[in-house]
Amino acid sequence: NAPPHSAKPSSATLPIFLLIIPFALKTFSPYVWMDIVYFGDLVRILVKFVARRRRRPLFFVLDRFLEQTEAHPDNTFIVFENESYTYACTDKRSNKIANALQSHAGYKGGDTVALFMGNEPTFLFTWLALAKLGSPVALLNHNIRTKSLLHCFNCCKAKVLIAAAELKEAVEDVLPSLIEQGVTVLLMSKNSDTPGIQSFSDEVEKASDDPIPRSFRSHITFKSPAVYIYTSGTTGLPKAAVVNQNRILTALAVLSSNGVVSSDVFYLNLPLYHTAGFVVGFIGTIETGSTIILKRKFSASQFWDDCRKHNVTVIQYIGEVMRYLCCAPKKDNDKDHKVRLAIGNGIRAEIWKEFLNRFGNIQIREFYASTEGNVGFLNYVGKIGAIGRVHFFHQKLFPYTLVKYDTERDEPVRDANGLCIESRKGEPGLLVSKITNLAPFSGYAQNEEQTERKRLHNVLKKGDLYFNTGDLMRIDKDNFIYFQDRVGDTFRWKGENVATTEVSDILTICDCLKEANVYGVQVPGHEGRIGMAAVTLKKEVQFDGRKIYNHVVSCLPSYARPRFIRMQSTVEVTGTFKQMKVKLVEMGFDPGRIQDPLYILDDNAKSYVPLTAQIYHAIISGSTKL
Repeated sequence: NAPPHSAKPSSATLPIFLLIIPFALKTFSPYVWMDIVYFGDLVRILVKFVARRRRRPLFFVLDRFLEQTEAHPDNTFIVFENESYTYACTDKRSNKIANALQSHAGYKGGDTVALFMGNEPTFLFTWLALAKLGSPVALLNHNIRTKSLLHCFNCCKAKVLIAAAELKEAVEDVLPSLIEQGVTVLLMSKNSDTPGIQSFSDEVEKASDDPIPRSFRSHITFKSPAVYIYTSGTTGLPKAAVVNQNRILTALAVLSSNGVVSSDVFYLNLPLYHTAGFVVGFIGTIETGSTIILKRKFSASQFWDDCRKHNVTVIQYIGEVMRYLCCAPKKDNDKDHKVRLAIGNGIRAEIWKEFLNRFGNIQIREFYASTEGNVGFLNYVGKIGAIGRVHFFHQKLFPYTLVKYDTERDEPVRDANGLCIESRKGEPGLLVSKITNLAPFSGYAQNEEQTERKRLHNVLKKGDLYFNTGDLMRIDKDNFIYFQDRVGDTFRWKGENVATTEVSDILTICDCLKEANVYGVQVPGHEGRIGMAAVTLKKEVQFDGRKIYNHVVSCLPSYARPRFIRMQSTVEVTGTFKQMKVKLVEMGFDPGRIQDPLYILDDNAKSYVPLTAQIYHAIISGSTKL
């Protein structure tokens, strides 16, 4: 008789069964393998981070740079214009700056130093020098002037200002106040004929390039501030986000976790005073040991020629960069380059598709993060339009959620118990992230009010504490997360965050304006929102377009200046006296829908001039660029 049939699979069917599993997972859970790889990357990053945290003496970003210098002294680290600098050369240059500064009478070890400089190698040399001396560094936006520039010193309590030679006039504008505060002002030039501004380049040249003893920075801990990066704020009154040593150590992994290696050539054309340029571009390459091709600023016409000239393999972007590249005239050699990876944030889905079609098979790694925030996402799948993917393990490590938001009242919706209401899948909601030891929020320097505004209490239960990102997100059925919009008092234009309340404050200083309600409006073919202000005039005063133009140009960077002005008899407010923006935003700047007088900033006329239907249609059609 035949033996009874066994329920166990035979040795022949087992391999077939194992082969079927991957196909089944790919069909019903198409992203599972990518999720597993991503989780593995998270674990690897955490293990390396913890190992570094346990090292003694304490291990910081500077120590990683010194490791790279010792291991690869002759590797090229920075290429700028016609000059190149190896790791060893960079190390010695930074030693000379550190030695010159530590022997300067106006500097004491550990003093906060403000760096007022554009994109150039000296910016990087100086930061490394200050890291060797144990000094926190305030990275000043080199576009700011007068009131904003002085405010930055009050934020971070800087004792020393190191400025580029070409910014001498901007420094002279605020020099009396700096002298009164006892600030030591050093200019990166060989001579200075302005009393109160001391030349510094000559001292650097004469200084020794001997290594700086570790004892100079022995006071530094992981909680010590490393840099102050100004956020939302490159308008009238910037806020200094505190980036401590622990956070910047974590940031070392930002490029290596995306597959960047030492043989890669990284194209850095974003401002070094921003998180994108400084943390992603500079700090990220310190970890990988890659070469930086440093540019003073972004240029769409030079971009691909530079990439071909320097054999660039990794580029960095914000949404506007990709659009500018796609808008540049097409060339036969558009796909003739070695770029394999683009890392950044803010690219729209349609631009994403156009970029790939035009410039070839480049892997795009879109991510979401903020300077001061405690949550981030990475689109490791490459899903067009998404900023990342919701991952179970990620959410366990860094708890976050989306909560319903009332855009009219400009606050989260709460239930009868005073708790926030979580958004359902597919619905937009405010992204909030729990503040924990693993995901801290360090706040803003010398600004407890703004720090508290970013803290959200009693979110899912009484007593909990979350970080309010100020961003509306949406999660789809496949667990991809999409950026929807910014809420409250901030919008984004030309890659900069513009705080509406701060611009309003600047506008109302002008003699003829009584009130100003600032908001961002969308313009077809442009990323983000451009500034617009609904204003009222003071009694018995006429609108003076030239005077307002001169005022905003002198007080605000170009991207923060309201491009449109709408004249109103009164500014609408809510019952709690908050300015109403929703209807204004919806109406935009269309003179066909708006009965109020409208004006547009005209740089040629150096005035705000009437916005005609002809000008409006030229903007909408794309023949006039903003």
